[in-house]
Amino acid sequence: MEENRKYASVLIPLAIPKVYDYSIPTDLEDQAAFGIRVEVSIKNKLYSGLIVELHENVPAGYKTKDIISILDTTAIITERQYKFWKWIAMYYCCTLGEVMNVALPSGLKLSSETKIILSQYGIDQMHDLTDDEYLVAEALSIQEELPLYLVQEILQKKTVYPTIRSLMDKNILMIKEELKTGFKPKLDDFIKLEKTYYENGLTAALELTTRSEKQTRAILAFSALAKELRDEIPKKLLYKSADVNSSDIKKLVEKGIFTIVKREGSRIKKYTEKLEGMPDFSEEQQRAYEEILTSFKSKDQVLLHGVTGSGKTWIYMKLIQDMIRKKKQVLYLLPEIGLTTQIIERLQAVFGDKVAVYHSRLNNHERVEIWKKANGAIPVLLGARSSLFLPFKNLGLIIVDEEHDTSFKQADPAPRYNARDASIVLSSLSGAKVVLGTATPSLESYHNVQLGKYDLVRMEKRFGNVELPETQIVDLKKAYHRKLMKSVFSSVLLDAITGALSKGEQVLIFQNRRGYAPTMKCQVCNWHAECTNCDVKLTVHKFFNQLRCHYCGKKSKLPVECPRCGSKDVSQLGFGTEKIEDELRLLLPGAKIKRMDYDTTKTKTDFQRIIREFADGEIDILVGTQMVTKGLDFDNISLVGVLNADKIINFPDFRAHERAFQLFTQVSGRAGRKNKQGKVIIQTFDPSHPVITDTINNDFDRFVRREIQERKKFIYPPFFKLIYIHVKHKNPKTVHSGAQILTDMLEQKLGKRVLGPTEPGIARVRGFYLRDITVKAEKNNKKLNEIKAIILEAKSNMRQSDGYKSLRINIDVDPF
Repeated sequence: MEENRKYASVLIPLAIPKVYDYSIPTDLEDQAAFGIRVEVSIKNKLYSGLIVELHENVPAGYKTKDIISILDTTAIITERQYKFWKWIAMYYCCTLGEVMNVALPSGLKLSSETKIILSQYGIDQMHDLTDDEYLVAEALSIQEELPLYLVQEILQKKTVYPTIRSLMDKNILMIKEELKTGFKPKLDDFIKLEKTYYENGLTAALELTTRSEKQTRAILAFSALAKELRDEIPKKLLYKSADVNSSDIKKLVEKGIFTIVKREGSRIKKYTEKLEGMPDFSEEQQRAYEEILTSFKSKDQVLLHGVTGSGKTWIYMKLIQDMIRKKKQVLYLLPEIGLTTQIIERLQAVFGDKVAVYHSRLNNHERVEIWKKANGAIPVLLGARSSLFLPFKNLGLIIVDEEHDTSFKQADPAPRYNARDASIVLSSLSGAKVVLGTATPSLESYHNVQLGKYDLVRMEKRFGNVELPETQIVDLKKAYHRKLMKSVFSSVLLDAITGALSKGEQVLIFQNRRGYAPTMKCQVCNWHAECTNCDVKLTVHKFFNQLRCHYCGKKSKLPVECPRCGSKDVSQLGFGTEKIEDELRLLLPGAKIKRMDYDTTKTKTDFQRIIREFADGEIDILVGTQMVTKGLDFDNISLVGVLNADKIINFPDFRAHERAFQLFTQVSGRAGRKNKQGKVIIQTFDPSHPVITDTINNDFDRFVRREIQERKKFIYPPFFKLIYIHVKHKNPKTVHSGAQILTDMLEQKLGKRVLGPTEPGIARVRGFYLRDITVKAEKNNKKLNEIKAIILEAKSNMRQSDGYKSLRINIDVDPF
């Protein structure tokens, strides 16, 4: 009877509003458990879902489907993880399925791959077919089943659905759904001695190989290795030890002496270098370390505010060492994948294979393998924000390095979470401590110190008592007026670059815009190169000979003449990192110059290559975007140049001054890192701007006092919470009216807390027209939850309204 059946609540990685209940077949009841992946059907597709609850309550309102199969023998998530997922979904106003989709590596999320098969009447119906239909039907009669990508290859067409639909209507073929497996374990070959020779000795085996010196060597090498490694030897190790190859081993297998067996191996590279010890602490480091330990007795979170070059990383490593001794795990969060290269080398030099890296640029198999070993087998996990979701078994410490960085915030897709803030919740669920480290604390974290939620530990001296860099301001108004500019470089900056290179020192040039030039313009008819999908100008990329949109990815060839009037008087306006690189090559022909931006670091090895080349002195001048400001540590940089400070300061955002101060301080901190004072040159049209003067004086406290007053006055974070509601549609009238109706709904219940709707600075992206609504909410948790509930209800009502069902409404909590 239905009442006696057992059920499982299954979470599926889709943006659906709830978990669905499935019946558990009797033969699978013993295998069903929390955290196990199961194969289920929803909307005629197959997915791997997660069992998140077992119960015997008959679901009301729908007839349950059976679980098709069970995919795991052990749980792949923990109860604590699931609690964390539920908090993420609740706080950031998204579904649990969206959290699961972001949290799990792709190799653990399976979905069905559509295939076509002949129907039982298929061959008999093969008449009056078009050429395309006949090609598909004939291929099916030979191969029995075909995935859709092969149908595309057979027809040499991208769109094959009309042909398939026609064949289905003629009752010739059917659709088949199979679950596509994502992860395949790495299998290594091991050599095993046949049982006869293992029991009776190797004499008989050696007699069979008297004519082959190599085969004899292989047997003797196996015997020597077996004393240390027991009875199975890695094939590659035997090749190396005996100086033999695969054909020699193959002959020994054919003679019945050896057997090759498969064993699951690892894709995680082993650390083979000699381990180093921890360096001696300076007095400043020792004091900070002891203060952190004292703070942990009463507080779970500590903000470590240390100037650039103060040696915060070594303090992190000492804390990691403490945790390893206690047999606890450590999560080391970094804002950028590029930073992992230098940090992982430092950590592995001390901790060896106890450290693993996890981020989105690993392949699917590597990510799944680390996921499976995160449950206790790896003590230290270092990674970007997605590593928060790993299944830690005994988490003792979370280190959030560069805690101020905006890269900790996920923009798209949902959940739009902030890894720094989420790490505080994860630590609470895990009973772990948190260290937030930075040279430029975020106002949110610093305000939490003022409220007594976090303890503050300061480090005001650089390691080795190296002085902070000297900062020099170049007034661009005067430089242009006096004709002291060459391209975008002042004579002051060029002379300083030349001087640094003459001493064998390295230079860092910061420009927060990639590409060659921000746009192209016709001098005759005033035409601008604009994206057809977005309301932005296309960026010139000279290396690729293309115009590119940095929002939707649209590409087109650089025009040789104006497409509107035909004039050849088309110029490139502004400058990006690519143009700066070119200009420097012209001005300093002997210098070795490279660029570090999104275009030059598209793979995980690109970061490593550029960083290693710079560290080895193969690059004299490195030109880069924000990537070069974040925690990179090079001994030989004596000069840092900021080409245009004003664009960063004057960006239209209430956080612009905070971001500018952080950026200038961080990039300045790259100069003079070891035994010598560096120099920073900032070019600006407004030398007296308070952000510039605070940067020069390294006066964080003055900057905070001024900025906090502004935030409080205008009701902004950290005193109030912000929730942005982004409304999108391909029809401008629909998005305009829909956003207004949504705003009216919210104003009825939330009143003056609601601002908008407004047209953002970029009002169309990827073909979608945009409107923004801002809700300012009290920090009181109860009130905040009530406001979120009102927003979600209004979103649901809009999605059910005639004419607005296709309206996209994205909610972004704490959009900073």
